Amino acid sequence: MDRCHYAPGPMDSLRQSPSPCSSRPSSPRTPPMERFGPVGIEAVLDQLKIKAMKTGFEFNIMVVGQSGLGKSTMVNTLFKSKVWKSPMPSLEMPTPQTLELHSVSHVIEEKGLKLKLTVTDTPGFGDQINNDKCWDPVLGYINQQYEQYLQEELLITRQRHIPDTRVHCCVYFVPPTGHCLRPLDIEFLQRLCRTVNVVPVIARADSLTIEEREAFRSRIQQNLKTHCIDVYPQKCFDEDINDSILNSKIREQIPFAVVGADQEHLVNGRCVLGRKTKWGIIEVENIAHCEFLLLRDLLIR
Repeated sequence: MDRCHYAPGPMDSLRQSPSPCSSRPSSPRTPPMERFGPVGIEAVLDQLKIKAMKTGFEFNIMVVGQSGLGKSTMVNTLFKSKVWKSPMPSLEMPTPQTLELHSVSHVIEEKGLKLKLTVTDTPGFGDQINNDKCWDPVLGYINQQYEQYLQEELLITRQRHIPDTRVHCCVYFVPPTGHCLRPLDIEFLQRLCRTVNVVPVIARADSLTIEEREAFRSRIQQNLKTHCIDVYPQKCFDEDINDSILNSKIREQIPFAVVGADQEHLVNGRCVLGRKTKWGIIEVENIAHCEFLLLRDLLIR
């Protein structure tokens, strides 16, 4: 199934519309009809809003990366709630020998709007000595959700509301090595970008200086271009000049350098989300400290 059907973002009602990548038959532009007065078609927007408030939205996100990169913390930071509770590491806890996929669902309500959020984690990814084909369970799960949704749509008697379990976006956490993408990252992203919308991020960006971060981003962008890895937003979403300008700016900033934190600290008389160090507090929502706001705007807003 074409991955361009599913743009990441719970508020994007075009997620289930025909793909912008598909070819459209050329037809002459229909001239506007001469009217004698207002008809009231703007009421359709109110109807759509009322329907959206009743049914809500579904957003399914997958996070992929090695252990210790702050995936659970980042998800909690994105939605400002304890969406995912990762167990505290201990010596008694064995390292998973195989890749396992764990999903958790929550309903988040804000100003009367409901969002059913499903987060899928991939503990064990890239943690083994031999990581050959460690991407197979991830790709198999994504394709299984597509197939399951398609089979529901093909039924003669369909449900009034088909549960949407398709993965709308995959956030891939790149370890902050400061060098370039690893062979494992390249192999996995090449396969993943053909199946789902991928947003790579530099995890734990506070471990790099600003100069190291920019140099690392440039090398990653070069790796993505060299190996034909097409991340979100793809160029097929550039439907007009405004979309093209906006998406080009986003593509220039990917991968976002992010820092996650689920604890508040008092800074200059205000509470901020951040990580406290002996040098100061890294504010998650301060664009001068990290690019978490850019990631949140892309995925949610």
